Amino acid sequence: MALNPHLFGNGMPIPFVGEMFVLARDGVEFEIDKIPGAHADHVKAKGTIYLSNIRMVFVAKKPTGYFVAFDMPLLFVRGEKFHQPVFHCNNISGLVEPVVPEGQHRALYSTHKFKILFKEGGCGTFVPLFLNLIATVRQYNKHAAPPAHEATPLIDPLLASQTPVGDMMQQAYVDPNDPTKIFLQQPTPESQLRRRTYHPQSAESSY
Repeated sequence: MALNPHLFGNGMPIPFVGEMFVLARDGVEFEIDKIPGAHADHVKAKGTIYLSNIRMVFVAKKPTGYFVAFDMPLLFVRGEKFHQPVFHCNNISGLVEPVVPEGQHRALYSTHKFKILFKEGGCGTFVPLFLNLIATVRQYNKHAAPPAHEATPLIDPLLASQTPVGDMMQQAYVDPNDPTKIFLQQPTPESQLRRRTYHPQSAESSY
């Protein structure tokens, strides 16, 4: 994960080299734990989830403290589950490992628990696309995945950019009850900015 990734003025995440955005889903509630400075280290906010071939990015509609957005590399997500409770809204929960800044010790960074709650409309488009994409990323990059007993992903999250997702997008089912926006063309075509690293220390050379 990476807290407060770089965004354009309209809230769209600034892409990485090789990144292709798949969809955007508004009207979700996002929960994440172990955020320094947050009340009880827990943040709950409403906003938009962006999904690409590299990551999920939640962007809050109204920032909470200094929490504006949260970036989750797909190769670092594990234990994801889709829930359909009887008396509450559908949701996806899971774990995501931290992106440890260069020069920092892994022990200082904990695994996060997250939840995505679909508060407005269905999720028949988002959920299949998310589950299919993350399975495809893992399958294509299985040689890079850490051993099951290893808690620290010692891999570059940008390896996921090599995953072919074009065929999956062409076959995607669109649920008319799901307000998910699928990107048939890549957004922000006017931008020439492309990030090259997750590490904030390298910001000057990351574009």
